[in-house]
Amino acid sequence: MSRAFAPKVVTANDLLTGEVVYLTADDRWSPHHHEAELIEDEAEAQLRLLAAEARVAEVVGAYLADARRGPCGPEPVHFREVFRTRGPSNYFHGKQAEGA
Repeated sequence: MSRAFAPKVVTANDLLTGEVVYLTADDRWSPHHHEAELIEDEAEAQLRLLAAEARVAEVVGAYLADARRGPCGPEPVHFREVFRTRGPSNYFHGKQAEGA
């Protein structure tokens, strides 16, 4: 028996900066998880992923990540995705510096 489909967001890394980005409903790449399109249909999720993977001049490593509906937009479910929303951990820059 297969498991029920869990909502997803499409995530990748920006090709030029390496920044973690999320695909929005209007086909932009955003560095903010809460702006991502929350996809609740499995077939639609696969189509959105295929479209993202084809954007080789913009991003690398696109994949579907579990997410849940939150009060301000999608929220990550797994620790790895929570960690990715915080930006690089090797030194204080990017999203970490902006939040200070």
